[in-house]
Amino acid sequence: MNVTSKYEQALKLYNTSIDDADVAAKVAEIIEKNVPENDTLDVKKFLMGSIELTTLKTTDSEESVLRFTERVNAFDNEYPDLPHVATICVYPCFASIVSQSLEVEGVEVACVSGSFPSSQALIEVKVAETALAIKDGATEIDIVMSVGKFLSEDYESICDEISELKAICGEHKMKVILETSLLGNASNIKKASILAMYSGADYIKTSTGKEKSVATPEAAYVMCEAIKEYYDKTGIQIGFKPAGGLNTVHDALVYYTIVKEVLGEKWLTNQWFRLGTSRLANLLLSEIVGEETKFF
Repeated sequence: MNVTSKYEQALKLYNTSIDDADVAAKVAEIIEKNVPENDTLDVKKFLMGSIELTTLKTTDSEESVLRFTERVNAFDNEYPDLPHVATICVYPCFASIVSQSLEVEGVEVACVSGSFPSSQALIEVKVAETALAIKDGATEIDIVMSVGKFLSEDYESICDEISELKAICGEHKMKVILETSLLGNASNIKKASILAMYSGADYIKTSTGKEKSVATPEAAYVMCEAIKEYYDKTGIQIGFKPAGGLNTVHDALVYYTIVKEVLGEKWLTNQWFRLGTSRLANLLLSEIVGEETKFF
């Protein structure tokens, strides 16, 4: 069996013949039927603890990232009864300042790496950037799948690249961003999810947030279905992270509900379910405390 067919064989083990209209109908039913029951204070507190507080701006500086980190430190003191965020997510050049100034135990330092958000760089550059981020204190790494290679069906190159970067990460968790809005259809989202998990992803993530189109409940549903099938076949639990376009508390409740309905309670911890956002933190906090609050 040649190397390329190994990936084709992996895909054949899963149902990738998915109808987009069918997915949309199932998601609409879940949202209508199940979201209202999850609109509770306890769920909102849980979601607060699943946030990956993210700053990925061209204008980021050591000073702004330090202030950003200090808000997380202050939150832990000001709201001791609420869960702290799961992660601070920054560019690799800020890994050192976050890791050195973060005082809250249990908050991870995540870095986007591998030529985020385009993933258009030589593998040697991606490897170096990832290794340097970890050296400087990153405890988790977010990379972007090479979307162009995927659309060209160059599965071997994609999988080799993900595997190589996972080897650099070692015991550190690695999230693979699929950029689902560029994949075209549900079938491709399912295939990309399987290939990423097969190659060593610890989490699969919807979007970079840098494209015009962002995460959708439909993409989340397909990815969660893929995670479930992969777990049923291998026993390996993979995390899920929607990111990009999470603008309201209702958005967060929708993704929570999809994870709950498709994957079940085992995924409802901040180790397996993350939300990539910053604006959502203040919105959730406002609903939890009962008044508009702009803490972060």
